[in-house]
Amino acid sequence: MKFSIYLRHILFLVLFFMIPFVACTESMEAEGDVNQDNNGDTDHTFSSDFYFPLPSDLGRLYETEELNFHVQTVVSGISVPWGMAFLPNGTMLVTERDGNLWLISEGQRVNEPVGGVPQVFAQGQGGLLDIEIHPNYEENGWIYISYSKPGSGGAHTAIMRARYDADNHSLTDQEEIYVGQPMTSARHHFGSRIAFAPDGYLFFSIGDRGSMNTAQDITNSNGNLFRIYDDGTIPEDNPFVGRDGLDEIYAYGLRNIQGMAVHPVTGIIWTNLHGPRGGDELNVHDKPGANYGWPEITYGINYNGSIITEHTEKEGMEQPVMHWTPSIAPSGMDFVTSDRYPGWKGNVLNGALAFQLISRIVVDGDHFVHEERFLEGIGRIRDVRQGPDGFIYFSNESNGTINRIIPAD
Repeated sequence: MKFSIYLRHILFLVLFFMIPFVACTESMEAEGDVNQDNNGDTDHTFSSDFYFPLPSDLGRLYETEELNFHVQTVVSGISVPWGMAFLPNGTMLVTERDGNLWLISEGQRVNEPVGGVPQVFAQGQGGLLDIEIHPNYEENGWIYISYSKPGSGGAHTAIMRARYDADNHSLTDQEEIYVGQPMTSARHHFGSRIAFAPDGYLFFSIGDRGSMNTAQDITNSNGNLFRIYDDGTIPEDNPFVGRDGLDEIYAYGLRNIQGMAVHPVTGIIWTNLHGPRGGDELNVHDKPGANYGWPEITYGINYNGSIITEHTEKEGMEQPVMHWTPSIAPSGMDFVTSDRYPGWKGNVLNGALAFQLISRIVVDGDHFVHEERFLEGIGRIRDVRQGPDGFIYFSNESNGTINRIIPAD
């Protein structure tokens, strides 16, 4: 009898200590699944292999000032990958400038492109451009795309939104919410990046379309940063509402914005842009209605070496946070907020097309402190994004790949 009681005590102790261990094990296995927080709301825990499995062989080690890393190619076979959007279910959408939209599922590019994509003017720098999901995507399903829209007289940058229908592998509920004007036959300087600010406003850019003086004329769409609501309507407190100029313009005098990101602390929109020969810029947009000066002020010159203007600054025109001379041709950009990259936290990462590298910019508030360049010669880096899993991804249009930066242990 005493022996039986003793066994029951032993069994109780074994079960007592095993229950938390089993619960802990289940918690670890659930990493990457949809979980619920204490309020009952759904939340996502993004594990290191949520979007793409980690490689068994990390390959070459790249050494930089603050940390060392490896580069993993996660997607290939895309002609000119322009924009990337991460969906909360572990899939990814990638725009191809020629006009295709690709779904990346279970780490692989789906064989057929997504249907229902608008017709694009795929000439020169035109085509299917940036892509961004709505901040409340899980509730409304909206996906936003910028593209060069063909029309009478040529083409111009347009913004549309749609939803993805997984059953038909196609966009549905398409809505065109903005079209630049006037149409022109120029094949370059379409912009165009998209970003949602924390207050819900949608920002996007359009370049000067190759006609530099139009960037100082706020009665057309060229050379501007725009702010609208998510449905395309215009906020009443936009700087030019009720004045001469387009109501949707937020800032002007911007040659050709190619990168856009939201500052993780202030919520302010930052951009980079292409100058001519020299004078690429990194800018902060904390003044509604601000004039950034192109082409009345610039740190660059014409491609043939002639002078555009003698002025690099004028009263009433904004100065860049920094400028690149010679031009690196900056492209997609993002702020690093991930704990995976402690040495880069708070820095700006810019892709570069002409110099084929990533530029890391250290800032103090809105002041330039330091630049480091790495991955030089790897190819034309079109986009740089921090994914929800905390990893930095970049697209390389030279070899048609999407790549992930994996910090070394």
